[in-house]
Amino acid sequence: MAAAAELTLLEKSLGLSKGNKYSAQGERQIPVLQTNNGPSLTGLTTIAAHLVKQANKEYLLGSTAEEKAIVQQWLEYRVTRVDGHSSKDDIRALLKDLNSYLEDKVYLTGYNFTLADILLYYGLHRFIELRIDSLSSSGWLRPLTHKLGLRKCLIGDLLTSEELKTAPSDHANAAVLRTCVL
Repeated sequence: MAAAAELTLLEKSLGLSKGNKYSAQGERQIPVLQTNNGPSLTGLTTIAAHLVKQANKEYLLGSTAEEKAIVQQWLEYRVTRVDGHSSKDDIRALLKDLNSYLEDKVYLTGYNFTLADILLYYGLHRFIELRIDSLSSSGWLRPLTHKLGLRKCLIGDLLTSEELKTAPSDHANAAVLRTCVL
């Protein structure tokens, strides 16, 4: 999923009504947001943190110093480890690491839902063909789907949750990770 699409989904999940315009720069297509009141903002996590603050939901950035550091750690992990990896060996190693880390946690910071969960969730959608559902990380994905209040999924057109239940399993699994947040 392109960063602009992720940021648009994040805007919706945060309840922000105005749609921002995003562009991309460079070979890696790094997202850029031109703000009305100042310089442009560059980078997925920078823009995402700005949107969280704009929505007055700063608790998503962490509530304690330790939790804020963990959120920052996972946002960096998303950009440095998840984005840009395409070899199956890299992906398997990434999912194995995530699986181990989440073994005793509900969310990435432990028990509190944060921006790190949202962005990592969005970033993992492209790994579905490796059958994420067979890993323990699915224990993180399922409650996260409910926590985000997901109602419709994207596979070409929007599917309702009822349509998703009757979709072929490979499409249903992909749809869970390509969900629109309403």
